[in-house]
Amino acid sequence: QVQLVESGGGLVQAGGSLRLSCVASRSIDDTNSMGWYRQAPGKQRELVTMIISGVRTIYADSVKGRFTISRDNAKNTVYLQMNSLKPEDTAVYYCCATFPRMTGAYWGQGTQVTVSS
Repeated sequence: QVQLVESGGGLVQAGGSLRLSCVASRSIDDTNSMGWYRQAPGKQRELVTMIISGVRTIYADSVKGRFTISRDNAKNTVYLQMNSLKPEDTAVYYCCATFPRMTGAYWGQGTQVTVSS
């Protein structure tokens, strides 16, 4: 079993920045994938960004150029730097990871990001 714990959410004005962190309870050196999803009220959960096999990074079109994912393997942590935030970025942000030889995806509890106009 793997625990993922997010932090760093909060309330910010449009144009502002936040950095989310996700700490895993085990090494992330060998993750198949690790990244961030978000779910806004009344909407389906959507992919924001993900690192695949530690080398390939993908971003949703809506966040390209504004959000950056990074990782610190020594700290078992993945980050999401969010700049130029917009009200439409308001959502609960979830960390998600998959690991070799482990079935299914692991999710954090989510952290709320609210962007005011």
